[in-house]
Amino acid sequence: MKPTEVVVQTTARPEYPERPPFHPDRAYPEHRGAPVGDEPNLVFDAVRSCFRRAGLDAARYGTPAWNPLGGLIRPGETVLLKPNMVNARHPRDPDGWRYTVTHGSVIRAVADYVWIALSGRGTVIVADAPETYASFEEIVSRIGLAGIRDHYRGRGLDFRIIDLRQEQWTERGGVVVERRRVGGDPNGCVAFDLADHSEFVGHTGAGRYYGADYDTAEVNRHHTNGRHEYLIAGTAILADVVFSLPKLKTHRKAGITVSLKNLVGINGDKNWLPHHTEGSPADGGDEHPAPTPAHRLERRLLRIVRTISLRVPVAGPWFHQKARSAGERVFGKTEEVIRGGNWWGNDTIWRMCLDLNKIVLYGNPDGTLRPPALGQQKRHFALVDAVIAGEGRGPTNPDPVHAGVIVFGIHPASVDACCAYLMGYDPDRIPIVRQAFRCREHPLTDWGWREITVRSDRPVWNGTLGALSFEHSLRFEPHYGWRGHIEATPRKTHVVAHGG
Repeated sequence: MKPTEVVVQTTARPEYPERPPFHPDRAYPEHRGAPVGDEPNLVFDAVRSCFRRAGLDAARYGTPAWNPLGGLIRPGETVLLKPNMVNARHPRDPDGWRYTVTHGSVIRAVADYVWIALSGRGTVIVADAPETYASFEEIVSRIGLAGIRDHYRGRGLDFRIIDLRQEQWTERGGVVVERRRVGGDPNGCVAFDLADHSEFVGHTGAGRYYGADYDTAEVNRHHTNGRHEYLIAGTAILADVVFSLPKLKTHRKAGITVSLKNLVGINGDKNWLPHHTEGSPADGGDEHPAPTPAHRLERRLLRIVRTISLRVPVAGPWFHQKARSAGERVFGKTEEVIRGGNWWGNDTIWRMCLDLNKIVLYGNPDGTLRPPALGQQKRHFALVDAVIAGEGRGPTNPDPVHAGVIVFGIHPASVDACCAYLMGYDPDRIPIVRQAFRCREHPLTDWGWREITVRSDRPVWNGTLGALSFEHSLRFEPHYGWRGHIEATPRKTHVVAHGG
């Protein structure tokens, strides 16, 4: 399989199996007597079909010796499976986690073929850094990870689950009221300074970046005077292979979140990550397209409130909660108005995300980078869970799209460009996708997205990506801050993909 090739496989129905560890529902030859489940598992079959359609180990397909990932993963290696585990809770739907996080059945299916490729020798790690206020234990329980881990450990595989966060927060009323240390990555963290190799070179936001916390001084310390520093989980750097398993969703700051955006979850400290630049485009910022007097007043008041919240224990967060509640009544809720870079003009977050992809592809355990040549890249593959995807107010409050699709490729940029097409979006209008093919220093690709070849069981999705008709896309509803700016065709009723 080439980096310019992507496979799109539909499922018979857009549904997930219910019971961990999500065994396949039939005895495939390559599993050689492994357990078979007693419920339908359309996901496993779709993942398996992806690898077959990709032509992996084609000569031995249908035999016990079939090893589709054997040419990509070697025995004895460490493989990081990086799902999207952002949060187990959806603000409007108790079952919303199904279209917010990567489903465990997708993780299980990929892990089975990784296990075959490792030949019983090696390590599989499932790891992520969810939202700081999310419960990692609840996410693990929701997606059935413990059952998957126990299944593989029972077969002799070193299978681990790691929460990469160093802190977990407690929020009340949208305000952080408590911060506590958690275990973090047992492999520690590695600091990288991309300096002149960063996508922030030439950007004028230094000193005005906003990260993941109220303390903006922290993120700006790491992105100033030519420094562009990131703290990365050691597990992601030490792994021989990073296998991204994102959920297909819209995103308020990036437009879409697929495999390129998924790497935000390998950070040791998210407050080293610029998410937007304070100010408007008129003064070099991207927080809001055209601030009104009300918005400017809100920003001034918010700076005062956040300072009090940080510096005055107990009373400060309490005051922040009351002020936030009052502010939403006056200025509107974040889910209803543009603020904080939640719009199509965000010129910051894509730079940060592509910097993270450079680090994964070229980063060494000592914090240096490999030579900027495509042949020096590490291995980073992607398989996307779009069985039930998310549209609208993503990434944490989306509406479901029953797409019934799995997408696979051996290069994240190619996969994300294909996913943008499937969503009905023009890849050139989504900065994180467009710029992935234009990085100047330590490039991610040496091809353009229009050169990507798509293989699918759905005939209208076969061909060169640049030549495919958007009339056959799934036409996701964008986040409201991106609506009208990224769609390739006018919004219509969803095209149902599942079933071929």
